[in-house]
Amino acid sequence: MVSADRLEGEYRASRPRSSSLHEEARRYFAAAGATHSVRVFQPFRPYVTHAEGARKWDVDGNEYVDYSMGHGALILGHSHPAVVTAVQQQASRGLHYGENHQMEVEWAKLIHRMMPVAERVEFCATGQEANLMAVRLARIYTGRRRILRFTHNYHGWADELAALGGAGCVADCVTEIPLNDSVSLERELATGDYALLLSEGGGARMAGRAPIALEFQRSLPGVAHNYGTLYCLDEVVTGFRDAPGGWQELAGVVPDLATVGKCAGGGLLVGAVVGRADLFAALDPGAPPHRSIHHAGTWNANPLSAAAGIAACSLYVDGGPQQQARTMARLLRDGANEVFRRKRVWGSFYGRSVVHLYLGRPERDSFDADFEAPCSDATTLMDQRYAAVVRRMNLHLLQRGVASLGGSMFVLSAAHTERDVAVTLDGLESSLEAMIVEGAIPADLTVA
Repeated sequence: MVSADRLEGEYRASRPRSSSLHEEARRYFAAAGATHSVRVFQPFRPYVTHAEGARKWDVDGNEYVDYSMGHGALILGHSHPAVVTAVQQQASRGLHYGENHQMEVEWAKLIHRMMPVAERVEFCATGQEANLMAVRLARIYTGRRRILRFTHNYHGWADELAALGGAGCVADCVTEIPLNDSVSLERELATGDYALLLSEGGGARMAGRAPIALEFQRSLPGVAHNYGTLYCLDEVVTGFRDAPGGWQELAGVVPDLATVGKCAGGGLLVGAVVGRADLFAALDPGAPPHRSIHHAGTWNANPLSAAAGIAACSLYVDGGPQQQARTMARLLRDGANEVFRRKRVWGSFYGRSVVHLYLGRPERDSFDADFEAPCSDATTLMDQRYAAVVRRMNLHLLQRGVASLGGSMFVLSAAHTERDVAVTLDGLESSLEAMIVEGAIPADLTVA
């Protein structure tokens, strides 16, 4: 295998200013100089100066087709004119009023219009905060304490939302069961101990790296209700991205509660828990003290986020941006799968507007790539066995002007074009060719 130092050396040489900034960042940020776990990368991620549409540029002038899209928040692409104008105008009017304002009402109306389950909307700063609020509301409403979740589903890094067994986490009231396991689900709910059943829209990790089976998804509200448990659908990623009504619209499911974030703010920070009106009684100032929630968040419905959110949500209503993103995602997905076939490498792309990479032999020859994966086992799909291969491919792609999210996810937007996809497919093919020459593709990933 060709030494990794050569590729890394070429990467560093073309990004001297990013390299210098990274060395400085290591003095301040404990995660190897990164401010988010997915941005940790060897030798370093590019340091970006600006972005527009589906492109971004780093401090050294390198241009990238971007597939991180604000960690999924930018279904409209970078710096959409309507969002930019709204933010600029609002900034001149005030960044924080410390008061109620008209925009929060308009924003909530748009969310309710797209997601009818949103009889009530409670804004906060992030999707994780929304999930924490959903847990609190469910506990007060049901009088129970326990939370039931699915393995590999991501709901945030706070104690009771993080994966069980995480260092420093306290989650004594949380149970995790395998995704798509009806027997385990029924067994746990039958105990009558659970306040809330929580699942991630589309399945585990970023809209379904490990997809949830549609039949199983559709069963969740009814099964939960049979045992007096509330069901919350975490749509922090899929809300307004999968469709105007989110994953619940695509899947045809009505949860008691849903949480949204990312796309709801058009690129600015936001989270919200939405759902049936009666479930929010604890937020009524007239609620008795033992059933009352004091929700004081400095950034709740912040005017700047509200302005961006209104501008973005107004564009989501007709479903046009979502359809464009899915069209480009399908073009990328199908084209990438053809590249893998030509290069005789066991690899598959699948997903809707967030396209996931699976390395390994497929379990099945045909599947619906919008809602299914090459294999049905979540543990296999989440396996890190080929993490080093993904990292190397990621480095090759960055050197060819393609920036993915962690190397294994490609987040599409309405701003991506056929030209962007063509550049990406050329970069993928060139990367695989280089890795084959290097000997960086393991024998068990090579089609005989």
